Amino acid sequence: MKLNCIVVDDSALQRITVTKLISDNQFLHLVGEFSNATDAKNCISTKNIDLVFLDIEMPVINGFDFLDGLKVKPQIIFITVKTEYALKAFDYNATDYLHKPLTKERFNLAVSKAFNLFTLQKETNEEDEEFIFIKSNLKKLKIFTSKIRWIEAFGDYVKVITEDDNHLVLSTMKAFEKDLPADKFIRVHKSYIINIHKVETFNSKFAEIDTFKIPLSRNKKDNLVEALKKSS
Repeated sequence: MKLNCIVVDDSALQRITVTKLISDNQFLHLVGEFSNATDAKNCISTKNIDLVFLDIEMPVINGFDFLDGLKVKPQIIFITVKTEYALKAFDYNATDYLHKPLTKERFNLAVSKAFNLFTLQKETNEEDEEFIFIKSNLKKLKIFTSKIRWIEAFGDYVKVITEDDNHLVLSTMKAFEKDLPADKFIRVHKSYIINIHKVETFNSKFAEIDTFKIPLSRNKKDNLVEALKKSS
């Protein structure tokens, strides 16, 4: 398991330094590097980012203002040349605060903190999450409902599409729908059940999840609109 991370620093030289340290660390996967907060914010809004290596003093939007503008905040490791921001950084629940120039040992220590915190939060969240058991390939699998993107009819089976994999289950759509939490899933077509929280956009004909267009039955759009209102 690796943490998806990005680097946000207006200095090209510093980005090179940090990305090299990331590439040498077994717990990190670099998703992108950005010279400004606006591009970084767009990345976080469209991709699953677990950790941000963030400079504080940047033009136009500084590191603190960048964090104030995020709805969902990944873990943050501040990287800056100045020490006077340290107290304010921890007001933002920073995982760590690194002072330039960086050393590999100190960098890896900060990453270890982030990885351990991520693992702890993941275990805690999974204990509280709803799940179902499905029978696939002669095995019973525990599937967290939050990871299901959609379910589609597949002959005598249903195909369960999750964030991690796809599973074929011998079942009818009607029977499978009964096992799903009604406040999170909705039947939008005779062949499709979708996770309401995964819907990115929709129109009168399609609901879109991860660029996949799922057809909406003529009489199901209003049901979807109502369900999305309740879930927001």
